[in-house]
Amino acid sequence: QVTLVESGGGVVQAGGSLRLSCVASGDSFSKYAMAWFRRAPGKEREFVATIGSSGGLYYADFVKGRFTHSRDNAKNTVYLQMNSLKPEDTAAYYCAAGVYGGSQYHQYDYWGQGTQVTVSS
Repeated sequence: QVTLVESGGGVVQAGGSLRLSCVASGDSFSKYAMAWFRRAPGKEREFVATIGSSGGLYYADFVKGRFTHSRDNAKNTVYLQMNSLKPEDTAAYYCAAGVYGGSQYHQYDYWGQGTQVTVSS
């Protein structure tokens, strides 16, 4: 069992930056792939980025070059550094943990409660 708690969301102007954090507690953190998904109002949940247990990274095309996903196993924490934010990045961002990882939400077993990111134009 893993409990995930996100933080770091907020309101930022277009072009600004935010760093989201997700702290995990419970089972062995280092064995899990850790991902970020987001859901904008009226839209489906979409994949943002994932980092494997060995550090392998995979990003959605729409965030490449703007977002950086990282993990600190000593702190049981993953981060999503978001730069050059756009109004279309406005969404609730969710942290997820799964043994195998991937870009599909059903590949993850544990989810945080989400943190809201709002980008004003």
